[in-house]
Amino acid sequence: MSGLKSMCIFGLVLLSLAALPSSAEELILNGVSELEGDQRKEALALLNATLAQLATGNGPSYKAINVTSVTGQVVSGTLNTYEVELENGSDKKQCTVKIWTQPWLQKDGTNIKIKCTGDDGEVDSTW
Repeated sequence: MSGLKSMCIFGLVLLSLAALPSSAEELILNGVSELEGDQRKEALALLNATLAQLATGNGPSYKAINVTSVTGQVVSGTLNTYEVELENGSDKKQCTVKIWTQPWLQKDGTNIKIKCTGDDGEVDSTW
């Protein structure tokens, strides 16, 4: 009987290992991962949509013109961090943009923080 139990436990261990993500593109809980491929495309679409939403309120009207790095982290939602050149009219700045999304929240489910080189303050907006 103990042999049967051992086989069942071994089978469960194998099943749990098979369920683990095998792709390096998968985000690790609380770990920071460089985004590539489709995940990078989705993150860039989120950046553009969030910047457009920011411009409809009291925020600046930034446009991303050169994204050098995108990372993702799963933390009670998803935190994407971008190293990006932003344009506001003729003004161009090198910035770090952080977008934290919690899509299950009806209100205040998106937060954007923008910190640009040479600027004292930081844009911080939630909707």
